[in-house]
Amino acid sequence: MATFRRALDAAATGRPGVLMVGGDAGVGKTRLVTHLAQAAERAGARVVVAHCVDLGEVGIPYLPFSEALTLLRDAGGPVDTAIGDRPALARLIDPASAPSAGDDAAERLQLFDGIAGALAASGAPGAPLVLVLEDLHWAEPSTRDVLRFLVARLRAEHLLIVGTYRTDDVGRRHPLRPLLAELSRSSAVGRVDLEPFTADELRAFTTALAGAPLPEDEFGQVLRRSEGNAFFAEELLRADCPSDGLPWSLAEVLHALLQRLDPAVQEVARVLSVAGRTVREDLLRAAASRTRALADPATLDAALRNAVAQQVLEVEGENLAFRHALFAEALYLDLLPGEQAALHRAYLAALTDDPTLGVPAQRAHHALHGHDLATALAASHEAADRAARLLAPDEELRHREQVLSLWDSVPDAAALTGQDRIAVALAASEAASRAGLFPRAEQLARVAVDALDAEPRRQAVARDLLARHLLDLERIEAAFEQAKLAVDALAAERDAGSGASADLARATARLARGLLNLDRDAEAAQSAQAAVAEARAAGDPGVEADALTTLAVLDVDDPGAAARLLATARRRAVEAGDLLVELRTTQNLATTYYYAGDIDSSEAVISEGVRRAEATGLGWSAAGIQLHVFDELVRYVRGDLAARPTPPGVPAQAVPFLTSVQQYAAVARGDTDAIARSESLREAWERDGQIALYAGGTQVDALTWAGRHAEAVALAVELADHLGRVWTEFFLGRIWISALALAALADAAEREAPGASRQEVAAARAELLAVGDTLAQVAHTTAVRGRPRGGQLGPEGRAWLLRVDAEHARLRATASDAPADPALWETALGAFGYGYRYECARTRWRWAQALHAAGDGDAAAAQSATALAEAEAMGATPLADALREWARRARVGLAGSSRRAPGPGPAPLTDREEEVLALVAEGLSNRQIGERLFISTKTVSVHVSNVLAKLGVSGRAEAVDVAHRRGLLRV
Repeated sequence: MATFRRALDAAATGRPGVLMVGGDAGVGKTRLVTHLAQAAERAGARVVVAHCVDLGEVGIPYLPFSEALTLLRDAGGPVDTAIGDRPALARLIDPASAPSAGDDAAERLQLFDGIAGALAASGAPGAPLVLVLEDLHWAEPSTRDVLRFLVARLRAEHLLIVGTYRTDDVGRRHPLRPLLAELSRSSAVGRVDLEPFTADELRAFTTALAGAPLPEDEFGQVLRRSEGNAFFAEELLRADCPSDGLPWSLAEVLHALLQRLDPAVQEVARVLSVAGRTVREDLLRAAASRTRALADPATLDAALRNAVAQQVLEVEGENLAFRHALFAEALYLDLLPGEQAALHRAYLAALTDDPTLGVPAQRAHHALHGHDLATALAASHEAADRAARLLAPDEELRHREQVLSLWDSVPDAAALTGQDRIAVALAASEAASRAGLFPRAEQLARVAVDALDAEPRRQAVARDLLARHLLDLERIEAAFEQAKLAVDALAAERDAGSGASADLARATARLARGLLNLDRDAEAAQSAQAAVAEARAAGDPGVEADALTTLAVLDVDDPGAAARLLATARRRAVEAGDLLVELRTTQNLATTYYYAGDIDSSEAVISEGVRRAEATGLGWSAAGIQLHVFDELVRYVRGDLAARPTPPGVPAQAVPFLTSVQQYAAVARGDTDAIARSESLREAWERDGQIALYAGGTQVDALTWAGRHAEAVALAVELADHLGRVWTEFFLGRIWISALALAALADAAEREAPGASRQEVAAARAELLAVGDTLAQVAHTTAVRGRPRGGQLGPEGRAWLLRVDAEHARLRATASDAPADPALWETALGAFGYGYRYECARTRWRWAQALHAAGDGDAAAAQSATALAEAEAMGATPLADALREWARRARVGLAGSSRRAPGPGPAPLTDREEEVLALVAEGLSNRQIGERLFISTKTVSVHVSNVLAKLGVSGRAEAVDVAHRRGLLRV
């Protein structure tokens, strides 16, 4: 109870959480959660209780969330507003809502985002929403996916989610088990494991139930037979058996209790047990009225009332339910197979006569267990279509595979479904792909291809689908072969007079992508152009956008032409209503501008893309994540080094991408935890090469600024080797890494070890130069052999290659005690002048040093003053400090610097230190702060130490007090 109160109090103040309550069946989970819900309502919270149900392996998609949203809507909650913001959410309220023409993956993300938004809007400060999800061990895949999404998005909502599940049902292979393990890694998730009562606890419990202490011998038998299980103990007392005749099993207890009831009540309980723990009252009445014992309406009505009065059943809104699911399970297992089938058929008849009483998945379930295979097949087909409309691909796949498994047993299967078996297999293949089950998608598509030899056109369309799945599996050669066969067959049909074909356009666009991935650029361009023409003729803007994007990737010789192609592709994607293609083309357009050196245009496009992604609920889709990452990169290149708070709702999978790219600015700002933060991303290197490049490269830079030159060079070599294995040996990022490593070597050469002789210094510099010679050679080889399509480096690549030459010359000059040529730095500065503000300032500093060494003091002073002004304006502290220190030692005047001498007051806190201090004020531990800010505990400790030192205090509480008095805490 204390754990719940803490979680509820936190949710009331905008610190959301999840509490998972696990325990064996009957141990008291529902009783506890009911008590907690009542306590929450008394405290002013809004409480919604929703349930998962046992409907075989498939289930009803999103059932508990659909129930919760319906309850919130009926209570006047903000669900309609959320539907207005995210139209896909309407599907949960009305599954018949017309599907859009957009991408299902995009709509599914919008649906999830809409659920999150509706739940978040239903809570308020001091009045959080408590969402209780009962029986998660019965949750279907879509419900588990939503729960995973919600936990990842928790930030500052007034929301507490309480889930219950049976630990004895969640075995090693149960699908809930990996989700529980995943959720346990979040600091927002707590776990309560209910154990059976101890003897003292059971004594108090039975005393409360009986109104007086049980006789010792009776209590002893209840203790032995219930083994502390609350429900078993309660039913033992309710059964009221003689002490020498207490039954040994729970089933015997329940039957003993039932046998004392009216026969009609017993029959009602048996009928309900076939539906599970709970069922709509009108469906129960319709099914029960089809039994001989309850056919009379008056008898049925009296039986239902008596069942409730005698606490066999209880009312839950529009439903009737057993007090515990164990009651339903025990009664159902006691029925003979023939009795079970007959009662399933009674439910099937009721659902068939009035489909509004349930959903197709229920009809399929009862038909299958009632041995009506034809109806089971038809209902499974209908349930699959409904799951597709609900954007529940896992459930759709299972229903379609159920249809396939029944096909041979139902002679008129094609007539019942309105399609042949191949069409069902292809639909199942599509569902598997949407569920991310690409190997299964490929298997199903290949079955269809092999079965369609007599139908060349359908086979070609199936081959195109197979090619898509093979591309998803990165089996490029196989995908190309299937796409080529598909295009050849469809083109032959068109040439025979069938006219323009969207299928041919789609297959040709896919063929172009396969050729692109195989570096067969000329053929890829020809296929992409053909796809564009065919798509326009067939009126398919989505395929046209796809093919135009391929053409833009190929058209690197003319960035302007590529940009125009992508702009057209984006317009076509908008016409097609395909949000994901729209966002991908936006990303490609921004990167095209960026790598062409047009940073202003890139920033405009990427900012618009981020806004569009967030407005449509796709901010954290795969495309949305890349938009956010590129937005951070462009901000840094333009010289905006200010730290930004973690965006709201960022999912866990996006954090390494965002953190790694934010390290560029963090290192340039001089964040004290920059090295530790990059190091914390080391495990993510294996996940994605982009993370390794950003985090590893910036860590090399940070180590160099810290004077840890040998570590910087070693890390650069390790990083280049790693990415050479992940990508290709001559990946273009190696030029940047080489330039950073050469800078570390040059800095190291400029530092003489104390007490070293001239010979020792010369030998050490010679070793450094040998390493530098190798790095420079590798960089130039990479520039030749790793060139992008078109054969030329872009502005950024050329700039870094010139920096390689300049840093290499600096290293050689130090090793030979001769000045370096300032022109190399001047040329590098010009190369970075396309818009790379920070690197312009850093390069200008090195140019100033080279000018000074060459004897041009006035030019050195002018360039260093300009570099310092830029560094100060950007907040690039290490660069500004290095400039001042060099100018002091070299006696170079820095007229125009805005930096004032430090005053006697305390040093200001950095933005990150203020964030940490605010969380310290909330009472969070270093570990909790690290999880909240996505940094390591060690890094938090460094920040806390810095805060204590700057505030001149010795403890956390004193720091908070001083910060309050000085107005340093953010409100």
